[in-house]
Amino acid sequence: MKKVGELPLATKVSFSEINHPNLIPAKILIIDENPLSRMTAVDLLSLDGYEVLEADNESSILASITEQHPDLILLDVMMRQLDSFAFCRQLKRDRRTADIPIVLTTLSDSREYRIKVMEAGGDDVLVKPLNRIELSTRVSSLINQKRLNEGLDQTEQVLFTIAKAVDSRSVNRGSSARVVSLVKSFGEYLNLSAEDIDNLAFAAHLHDIGTIAIPDAVMLKKGELTTEERELIRQHVLIGEEICQPLRNRSGVLPIIRNHHERWDGTGYPDGLHGSAIPYLAQIFQVIDIYDALTSDRPHKKAYTPVEALNIIMEETQKGWRNPQLIAEFTDFIRSQEQ
Repeated sequence: MKKVGELPLATKVSFSEINHPNLIPAKILIIDENPLSRMTAVDLLSLDGYEVLEADNESSILASITEQHPDLILLDVMMRQLDSFAFCRQLKRDRRTADIPIVLTTLSDSREYRIKVMEAGGDDVLVKPLNRIELSTRVSSLINQKRLNEGLDQTEQVLFTIAKAVDSRSVNRGSSARVVSLVKSFGEYLNLSAEDIDNLAFAAHLHDIGTIAIPDAVMLKKGELTTEERELIRQHVLIGEEICQPLRNRSGVLPIIRNHHERWDGTGYPDGLHGSAIPYLAQIFQVIDIYDALTSDRPHKKAYTPVEALNIIMEETQKGWRNPQLIAEFTDFIRSQEQ
C-alpha cells in the first residue's frame, strides 16, 4: 500500500512478467477523504491481488495520476477539497488519462447521482458500504476492457507501421496522405457520419496492406503482367482483409479493404459484386483512390489534370464500371473544390 506521490521501491521483475504484461497486477487508485472507507476498499481490492494506491487531498492527485497511470480510479463523490464530478470530467477530457476507467462511490443510490456520473463521463457507480463481490466484478470487468482496448491500440500501431512500409515501396509514395485528405472532404460533402468518414480515412492507410505479401518482382514490374501475376496481385484485397481482422472495433474498415476493386457491372474482384451489393463506403473509396492515381505522377505516365481525370472516370462509368449517381456527385465535388 502506497500513498500517491511516493516512488515505488525498486523491485525485481521476472522475465515472464516482461513477456506477459497481463501478469503484472493492475494498479488501482482510491481517492477518498474518509480513512475508514479507504481502508475497506484497500482490503477488498488487495484480496484480488491489485496494487492499491491511496489519495486523500487535491494537491498532487492529477500529477500523480499522470505519472503512475493507474488502471482504474475509485473516486468518492463526497470530497470536500474538490468537485468529484468536475474532476472526473477533467480526467476524461485529458488525452493522457481519458482511457482510465473511473468508478464513483456514493452513499446514495439515487437516480440523480447516476445521471451526474454519466454526464461526468464516469464508467460506473458503486454504493457504500462496498460489496465485495460487486466491487470485484465491476473492477475486473472495467480493467479487462481497458487492457483489451490497449491491445487493440497496439494492433493498430503495428498495422500502420506495416502500411507505412507498403507505402514507402510503392511507386506512388505519399498516396495515403492525399487520399485521407480527399476522403474526409468528400465524406463531409456527402454528409456522411463521423464514423463513416473515420472508416474511410482508416482504409486510406490500410487498403493496400495486403500487397506486403506480393513479391517486388511482381508489384514493381514495369512491363505487362502475366495472367498469373495479375491474379496474384488481385489476392492483395483478401490478404489485407485477413491481416486487418484483429481490428474488431473498426469492422467498418474491412469491407472497404476487401471490396474497393469491385465494379458496378459485376466484373470486379474478389467477389464479382454487382451494383448496390458493393458496400457504399467501398464505392466511395474506390472513386477517390482512382482519382488520386490518375492525378499523380507515375513512372509510366505524368499526372492528368482534374478535368482529364474526371473524363477518364466518366468513360469508365459509361462502360458500366462505376455507380453513375456517385460519379455525378464526385464530379460536382471536384469542380467545387477547383472553383
